[in-house]
Amino acid sequence: MATVEAHRVRAGRGTELGLIVLALAIAIAAYALVGLGATDELPADVLGYGAGMAGLALVVHLVLRWRAPYADPVILPVVIALNGIGLAMIYRIDLAREARGGTEMFAGKQLAWSAISVVLACAVLVVLRDHRTLRRYTYTAMVAGLVLLVLPLIPGLGVEINGARIWIRALGFSLQPAELAKICLAVFFAGYLVTHRDTLALAGPKVLGLQLPRLRDFGPILVVWAASIAVLVFQKDLGTSLLLFGLFVAMLYVATERLSWIIIGLLMFAGGVAFATATFGHVAARFLIWLHALDQDVFDRAPGGSGQLVRGLFGLASGGLFGTGWGQGRPDLVPFAESDFIIASLGEELGLTGLMATLVLYLVLCQRGLRTAIGVRDGFGKLLAAGLAFVIAFQCFVVVGGITRIIPLTGLTTPFLAYGGSSLLANWIVAALLLRISDDARRPAPEVRGPLLSTPAGGLALDGSGPAPARGAEPDDRPTERLRRTTGGGRP
Repeated sequence: MATVEAHRVRAGRGTELGLIVLALAIAIAAYALVGLGATDELPADVLGYGAGMAGLALVVHLVLRWRAPYADPVILPVVIALNGIGLAMIYRIDLAREARGGTEMFAGKQLAWSAISVVLACAVLVVLRDHRTLRRYTYTAMVAGLVLLVLPLIPGLGVEINGARIWIRALGFSLQPAELAKICLAVFFAGYLVTHRDTLALAGPKVLGLQLPRLRDFGPILVVWAASIAVLVFQKDLGTSLLLFGLFVAMLYVATERLSWIIIGLLMFAGGVAFATATFGHVAARFLIWLHALDQDVFDRAPGGSGQLVRGLFGLASGGLFGTGWGQGRPDLVPFAESDFIIASLGEELGLTGLMATLVLYLVLCQRGLRTAIGVRDGFGKLLAAGLAFVIAFQCFVVVGGITRIIPLTGLTTPFLAYGGSSLLANWIVAALLLRISDDARRPAPEVRGPLLSTPAGGLALDGSGPAPARGAEPDDRPTERLRRTTGGGRP
């Protein structure tokens, strides 16, 4: 007979505060160096900017102490650092544009969107006390996600910008609904898969070593495939189409641990893209730019030429290993350098070293998201955290892959870095959801005192009554071993 010794779990808020100070130092130093490099003097508002960034960070930190004291202490500092680096780079491009006589500035707008995003993230943390509440709205989230996807197609509401119809204009603002749709669909996928994962993993025939699903279980997959292809065809948005279908296939793999789903998903998407490329000219143009970017006739084509891509590649090349330095490059020569091509802008002024350091921040963020998925005790939380972490990782891969010509350009934005209110709002909500789930994952189980007896299965039981269930466990819970093996996990 033995007694349970209380084990004190550290909340990590002190560690988080220290890391926030470091993140703020990076963000404010980047802003100051941009001013010094471009104008030989500190920005006039550097103190106000620093105070504003510190205030926003402190607000989220205090909300976490209040509502999610056991949340992961690394996620928030990484997000603040990325947001701050992005603001500094957008300010740098504004200065270059101003020197050439431009009048449209983006840094102030991005700072305002950052403040709104922080407030919205805090609201999510305060209102959503338990992430499992979202499971009640599985099919509501599906409907909301599909409605958001089709909003740009409504006449008078949707607008076409740069050849893609992915925006809506209302009350003087332009928004990209697909950014919010990815969150709704992640909730739907998690709720649907946690209920049907056994039938998806075990039922159905086996052909050539692949476990195929039953036709009646294949319906939702076909709906998502059709929706992703429809986005590609009607909205001319390869990035969102790829992101949505990739999200579902990745969550299917985590839920079922079946490699066959990856193969089926790749074959289905490849078939859809091949059909769209052969049928629709705007899709074929993306692949033409990718394969023949340096051809003179492709470069000079207007609109839809490869000039933006090639200029971005030359910017990366001129940055070299250590970059030209903050404020010393010419990122303004690349169209939409503050949004679609902000990675190329960073690579030019920070070099390969600075760009790799920035990508490592994304790696850390995704790793903490996957550790949260491993540690949380319910199946819905596991799938939702894994899906949200995958969204960030996949967006980074697609953006960097497009800019470096590994894959065709897609038009997705880099999370937290690129200019865009819709993207910033959505990704701060993603961060808030990961923080909420990580609070449950790291929160200690209720303290148990009393004699424990060994059970025949090797577990521990209270007074010989059998293994005690984990807090928050659901009837269909089981460990996601594939995720655990992939990340080398244990509890965070």
